[in-house]
Amino acid sequence: MRGRRGFWRRLLRRALLAVLGLLLLSVLMVAAARFVNPWTSGYMLQARVASWFDAESRPFRMRQQWRDYSDISPHLALAVVASEDQRFPLHHGFDFRQIQAAIEEAGRGGRMRGASTISQQVARNLYLWNGRSWVRKGLEAWFTLWIETLWPKQRILEVYLNIAEFGPGIHGAEAAAQAFFNQHAAKLTRAQSARLAAVLPNPKRLSAASPGPYVLQREQEIQRQMAALGGMAWLPWDQRR
Repeated sequence: MRGRRGFWRRLLRRALLAVLGLLLLSVLMVAAARFVNPWTSGYMLQARVASWFDAESRPFRMRQQWRDYSDISPHLALAVVASEDQRFPLHHGFDFRQIQAAIEEAGRGGRMRGASTISQQVARNLYLWNGRSWVRKGLEAWFTLWIETLWPKQRILEVYLNIAEFGPGIHGAEAAAQAFFNQHAAKLTRAQSARLAAVLPNPKRLSAASPGPYVLQREQEIQRQMAALGGMAWLPWDQRR
């Protein structure tokens, strides 16, 4: 009996050490990504693996080229903040006002909308996988906490602009600018930036190349939101103004 209890204690101790080791590794991964540009993301890896089993006759093509924050149009930086997370400079990873508003809207019979911040989207896209589960939500919160703790806001936005999906297989500002507007990310205009931001909620269904009525309307709304925020002054770390 005593030997059996000893076995379970050792097993539990090893399991706890393994969990602690994984948690420490995850923190080290986030800390390293503050200085080292990620060469891929969890979402990109998942898409590439899924393409191996896809029945599509056309070969899968992934487009992504890293660009430093200073080499991306400031219009795009502001557009994604205006579109996706207007309190991005102010919150610490979780926008509880938006979460509460989404819950209240759903309670009134409205459609349950997302309230993910840019920081949460970076955590999900960079380190996790596409899908819905409580496990993924918990991991997303864990990575978001450390991203906000270890990275400055400009780095969070820089990574987001380089890994966000703007179209099927098109990740990051540079690939999107070249695919849709035949120019570099640094040259994106205000209108082009707003259009790219307009497709972010569903880049596989919404198109920046052939925008439908919704995308065109959303593009105009985002431009108005960019002006209402006060331009680049709303991004206090950005000196390109």
